[in-house]
Amino acid sequence: MAKSKKSKVFNLIILIVIALMIIPQTRQPIQVFLQKGIAMIVKPSVIDTSERVKLSSFDWKLQDIEGNNFDFSSAEGKVIVINFWATWCPPCIAEMPSLEKLYQNYESNDDVIFLFVSNEETTIINNFIKKKGYTFNAFQPLTNYPQEFNVSSIPRTFIISKKGEIVIDKSGAADWNSERVTNTIDELLKAF
Repeated sequence: MAKSKKSKVFNLIILIVIALMIIPQTRQPIQVFLQKGIAMIVKPSVIDTSERVKLSSFDWKLQDIEGNNFDFSSAEGKVIVINFWATWCPPCIAEMPSLEKLYQNYESNDDVIFLFVSNEETTIINNFIKKKGYTFNAFQPLTNYPQEFNVSSIPRTFIISKKGEIVIDKSGAADWNSERVTNTIDELLKAF
């Protein structure tokens, strides 16, 4: 009898979770919560030196949410962190707090450039950033990104060396304010 009661309770819990995942108002918060759990575990991997791809071009134009143009070529010779994201994307939302902390660690360093790139409308991006209290600037692409990025899903984050080599290429949510990432950026700043 005890097994059947446990089974009924388990089945009821599963039904509640499924119902919550179907309801649009509760789906995203649950997905973000689950992705945050994943992001706490997942640490981005550094690409082996012999396997790093070098950007063939820095020809990419962007515009920040205040309407200022940004020429990607001005970032050449610096350490670059690029995050492709969207406000509706649960894994993007989940990893954003760690990206914000990483950004705050390096925002005063002129040798590190952060580009948070979204295709959404400026007002949507701006409202999201204000609501969450983030301090980073977001950008919208005006031209196609360099072919080496090949972004087919989001979030997708790249860390690029001063030499233009992709050192980290991570799809999905991750903990960006980890010791591994900050050590990698610090080492890239020393190089060259």
